[in-house]
Amino acid sequence: MRQIFFDTETTGLDADKGDRIIEIGCVEMLNRQLTGNNLHLYINPERASHEDALRVHGLTEAFLSDKPKFAEIVDQLLAFVAGAELVIHNAPFDIGFINAELKRLRRGVLTDHVGGVRDTLLMARDLFPGKANSLDALCRRLEVDNTKRVLHGALLDAELLADVYIRLTRGQDALLMDDHGDSASGDAHATVDAVDLSRFELPVLRADAAEAAAHAKLMAELDKAAGGACKWRALEPAQPVA
Repeated sequence: MRQIFFDTETTGLDADKGDRIIEIGCVEMLNRQLTGNNLHLYINPERASHEDALRVHGLTEAFLSDKPKFAEIVDQLLAFVAGAELVIHNAPFDIGFINAELKRLRRGVLTDHVGGVRDTLLMARDLFPGKANSLDALCRRLEVDNTKRVLHGALLDAELLADVYIRLTRGQDALLMDDHGDSASGDAHATVDAVDLSRFELPVLRADAAEAAAHAKLMAELDKAAGGACKWRALEPAQPVA
């Protein structure tokens, strides 16, 4: 599976009001292995960045003045991402800007050219509800080193996102991966040897009298709240007759 971790920097926050893309970073991964085949582009937006945006990315109008315009790099970009799944943090933002650029050139929309889009912000919100899920917050939570991220940069952020994504999704492969990240049998259909659990003697910890009384009290309160005996009462083992 070919995935591209994708990020942009822009002159501002609103593509509908004329803000433009100034930098694109793409990091390629094949079957969960980073290939090193990345794409990094600076783009002349033909306008100045807003002050707030400039403080974020640090890419001045003078620096970008001799860079190619989007029309000059569009074929290179679309060829690189063709057919791949794009992995983007807050995908609507980046896709909205790319689509605005493509619309100016009458080149359709980004999803016409790629195999799909995965939004890691939505993934993070599902995994960590109610918590901060910015890229920086995820780097801290998942122990991804982002100390080089003094300013935002599209390629650096795409590289960080790749590390974050691998850690976010590691549980999907952990049972079938060896220490080197390869499947146990070397293919996609690896299996795990069955283990005879009867060989193990597991300790049984029984409730003492105080714990049993507390449990009985709680169950009585649940019965009262439910207006009758709870259905799981039928599953309780019969109590021995004294």
